[in-house]
Amino acid sequence: MVGPESRPGIERNRKGIEGVVEFIKHHFRHFNAAALIDAAEGYVHHLNSDGKMMVTLAGAMSTAEIGLSLADMIRAGAVHAITCTGANLEEDVFNLVAHDHYVRLPNYRDLTKADEKALLDRHLNRVTDTCIPEYEAIRRIEDVILEAWMEADANGTPFFPHEFLYKILLEGKLTHHYQIDPKDSWLLAAAERNIPITVPGWEDSTLGNIYASHCIKGDIKNVHTVRSGIEYMIELAAWYQKTVVDHSVGFFQIGGGIAGDFPICVVPMLEQDLLMENIRKWGYFCQISDSTTSFGSYSGAVPNEKITWGKLDVTSPSFIIESDATIVAPLIFAFVLDQFQAT
Repeated sequence: MVGPESRPGIERNRKGIEGVVEFIKHHFRHFNAAALIDAAEGYVHHLNSDGKMMVTLAGAMSTAEIGLSLADMIRAGAVHAITCTGANLEEDVFNLVAHDHYVRLPNYRDLTKADEKALLDRHLNRVTDTCIPEYEAIRRIEDVILEAWMEADANGTPFFPHEFLYKILLEGKLTHHYQIDPKDSWLLAAAERNIPITVPGWEDSTLGNIYASHCIKGDIKNVHTVRSGIEYMIELAAWYQKTVVDHSVGFFQIGGGIAGDFPICVVPMLEQDLLMENIRKWGYFCQISDSTTSFGSYSGAVPNEKITWGKLDVTSPSFIIESDATIVAPLIFAFVLDQFQAT
């Protein structure tokens, strides 16, 4: 158990967290609200039973500033691994260095095509109601990470996408650009604890596109200087096998897509493709999604479907909360931080 003195930044929210948890316990009694309570209590029970937890991030959770709560979860020892899209990986850093230049558009539903073009002309890339500024965020990171890519390329030392960002953050290459409290960056918290991150499909991201452009231009000679998704699966398999020797590993899925489907498949891969015996299934599962179960949707699939794929066991506690993750996830994290610290 990690003591409170080892969790800088969490105590600043202590009174606020207690108030949120009291509100949840009093009002959240039925339907999706009750599912939220059940999932949060299951998360706490899993941790208190010496379990480990992987959190997966789909959608635009970093631009939604999930770091405000997720960073505290990481420092509290309530998150032990993360799988995320390339967008979530980079957008936490974009927010870290360019927050003051972001533009929020509460009336985004009313925008015309001409309005959207005007945003493009201002180099503002819209994500629902929030615009990411190209120069202050994307190009600012490009200059720094290109240097790291080229150095690794010249030395013949490949790294994973998250390792390049870990290196940049821990070396303080961006410190002078910080525009939020660094305690609210989940990636910085993860870097400081060196927790494993898996980023499947990283090439489907802004930095992935930028990396490809520099490979095309010849600035980077070896395209494999940034390691691949297949290598990520191999690393994940090694981490999972090592971890489940002594711990049950839980799976807390925000959204769906590749961020959820890629890592959860490590269990059937080990069992069905590598023919390993006695591989533990995921020991807890929770999904927050507003996708419906239809047309073969992974995001909308109910947890029981995963039993047929060998991902979950019939005894695995499983929960699904059909709601907006930007609302639900911070509430669950507040509940876990309060209850987990109290044990």
